[in-house]
Amino acid sequence: MLAGLAVVLGLAGYLVLAAEREGESLAMPETGTAAPLAAKGAAAFAGGGFGGISQTSLETNAVPFKLVAAALVMDEQLRDPTAPTDLTTLQRVMRRFGFLYPQSVDGAPAEMRLPLAEKPLGMTHGFIAPIGGARVEVANLGCAACHAGVAYSPDGKPQPDRVVLGMPNTSLDLESYTQAIFIALRRHVSDPALLSMVDTLFPPMGWQERASLRWIVLPLARGRLATLADATRALAFPNGLPGATNGVAALKFQMGTPLLGGGAGDRGFVSIPDLGLRHHRSRLLVDGAYATPSGKADPHELAVITSFFTVPSMGVTPEMARRHIPEAEAIFAWLADYRPQAYPGPIDRVAAEQGAALYARGCASCHGSFDWNAGVPRLASYPDWIGDVGTDLLRAQAVDSELAEAIRTSAYGTAISVTNGQGYAAPPLAGVWASAPYLHNGSVPSLAALLDSSLRPERFMVGGHALDWQSMGLRLTPEGDYPAGYTPFAEPQWVDTTQPGLGNSGHAYGSDLTPQERQALIAFLKLL
Repeated sequence: MLAGLAVVLGLAGYLVLAAEREGESLAMPETGTAAPLAAKGAAAFAGGGFGGISQTSLETNAVPFKLVAAALVMDEQLRDPTAPTDLTTLQRVMRRFGFLYPQSVDGAPAEMRLPLAEKPLGMTHGFIAPIGGARVEVANLGCAACHAGVAYSPDGKPQPDRVVLGMPNTSLDLESYTQAIFIALRRHVSDPALLSMVDTLFPPMGWQERASLRWIVLPLARGRLATLADATRALAFPNGLPGATNGVAALKFQMGTPLLGGGAGDRGFVSIPDLGLRHHRSRLLVDGAYATPSGKADPHELAVITSFFTVPSMGVTPEMARRHIPEAEAIFAWLADYRPQAYPGPIDRVAAEQGAALYARGCASCHGSFDWNAGVPRLASYPDWIGDVGTDLLRAQAVDSELAEAIRTSAYGTAISVTNGQGYAAPPLAGVWASAPYLHNGSVPSLAALLDSSLRPERFMVGGHALDWQSMGLRLTPEGDYPAGYTPFAEPQWVDTTQPGLGNSGHAYGSDLTPQERQALIAFLKLL
């Protein structure tokens, strides 16, 4: 999702100096050769490299980790002179953007040993040797950066030290992260103290890596940043909000197709979803633009499509992405068994059973039918519905004919049936209780506001938030702010629904329900 960041760093010139090389991800958990396929899939999901630790990814998405870390720490010390000169300051900065450093990870198979170290969960990293004798640590963002979310306590407070693989990271702010790196590097790249900071933060660093930073990476970064002295942004397009990303614009950048409004208008933000029951779909993305060639929810075909997601998210080429289809197949083996954290708050079971009937009448035809199953709802059928429910159209329009044609003529031309302009796909609603804010663009803060459009605010905050069990969404004041005394674990941002791509109209189902019926429906949705 950091498309173009390393262009800012000047690493395109780096590629000219050497042959293509790729490193292994040191974040990849150990599973053992005898581990089942699902355990290997969970490991790939948590820390797989997928070709993103490479010279190719350095041209678009990945970063030279130690140099970036040093610049961010130096910038933080300008902001707070009392910040210590160590990796705790780097972690403070990264947590501000919603990155997670958990003490425990739920949903990890017993066979998987997850390394919890100096880098946040979901940050893949490893070493490449772009020219003989060189050594550079490369970092990129993998699946779990977006799709591993905090667990919640029974009172709705987030537990950032406890993370669940597969749940959405509704606080991850890639826009602010990208911009912070750009600003920090521009400010410190010519400062002789930058390499000294690298030495201080990473004392085990060897002479090869230090020489590579001094004589290759830094000169190229300085030269490129000098040509961008008048630029105010790292990227040509906005990269989202906490819990919302902009993968289509990143894909356009990677595929070389035109961005809407030159980039500024390409605001097709997508709220990060929970991954529960996604293996029942035959089409992926919020607009269902990527369909399986067979038209069925075929695990292999879905895995092939999923491997293509690494093109915009990790900055690899389509040809490189295809090499990692086996890892994507293992991920789908894991997803078949994945379930989000069970709703931890109180549930009115009588109301929930009434809500199940309301759901069957008004929601199942789009989002799938659930058997009541003694209060543990089980998906019985999924219709793969797609259409227009009156929601903001910008994201659906972002997958335009030029991008669709570029995908069709890529290495994935026969592997993805690209059908754009149909509206939005109705997802299965597993884990919906923890997925606020709602709609495809994250423009509605609660299920209560989704079911009663008169409650939808024009502005509200998101990021590092607690949850409110009554409204089943973000815990907010009537003004859309966080309650007095609450300290978010990440830096929140305002969602302004008057801005392009963030409209909060549409999906009017629920307007004809009574307040009691809405609460009953919400009670049922908490069980999914």
